[in-house]
Amino acid sequence: MAATHELHSTPSQLPTLYLALDLGWHEWKLAFTTGVTQKPRMRSIGARDLHALELEISRAKARFGLSDETPLSCCYEAGRDGFWLHRYLLSRGVESIVVDASSIEVNRRKRRAKTDRLDAASLVVMLIRWHSGERKLWSIVQVPDPEDEDRRQLHRELITLTGERTEHVNRIKGLLASIGLAIAVDRRLPRRLDGLKQWDDKPLPPDLRARILREYDRWLLVDEQIRSLELEQVRRIRSDVTPGAESIRRLFGLRGVGLRGAWVLHHEFFAWRSIRNRRQLASLSGLAPTP
Repeated sequence: MAATHELHSTPSQLPTLYLALDLGWHEWKLAFTTGVTQKPRMRSIGARDLHALELEISRAKARFGLSDETPLSCCYEAGRDGFWLHRYLLSRGVESIVVDASSIEVNRRKRRAKTDRLDAASLVVMLIRWHSGERKLWSIVQVPDPEDEDRRQLHRELITLTGERTEHVNRIKGLLASIGLAIAVDRRLPRRLDGLKQWDDKPLPPDLRARILREYDRWLLVDEQIRSLELEQVRRIRSDVTPGAESIRRLFGLRGVGLRGAWVLHHEFFAWRSIRNRRQLASLSGLAPTP
């Protein structure tokens, strides 16, 4: 969920340099400006090149006639790059916000040209408007602490692996269905394959059988990883030194909440988020659909 952030900016008489970043894999687009009427200064740097970023900030301040002490307000869209850049900017004394891309205001009355350059230029104008008090332009992502973010890895990997395991099962079943056969996919699958016969009493074609066994090996690896992570999850919940273990155990005691569900509820909902009302909680859980 992208909830409204606690950060509230107010218009200031002091000049401010605004920066919007469009983060690509190989290149970052930077858009600098000092106001809505000022044409953005567009620059490109290599992705993740912090030295180049600092250099372009200094050059932009010089270009707009600002002192080195001029405050900088920065924004970028949440995505693959996560929150490390946000934490870096905060450590440098920069006001930084991470925006939920799906919440950004869009003009639906005209067709939109879309390039990284235009995205950055549009974003910096919205940053100025948000800085001036407009709060319905977008939603600000709540950023977890590094420790809370790291604790989300276990259950997110479990979710990913469970999906992969289902894919392997469905692929094996689909391959067998293509020759009119159906069996359960479990650890006895290789032995079951030996006894399978096609409609004309012929055994499985050799290449098909080999492919199924390779798929089974991948399923077996994923299944073992899932079992290992589930055991680690149980071990952490039973340990009183695990952060939030008591909260997870209390959630697990509720009717209809399982072990994995209690873990996810704690680490995704209650461990670090600031949930201010019922609608935000319902939105996060998928119970409040968008009108």
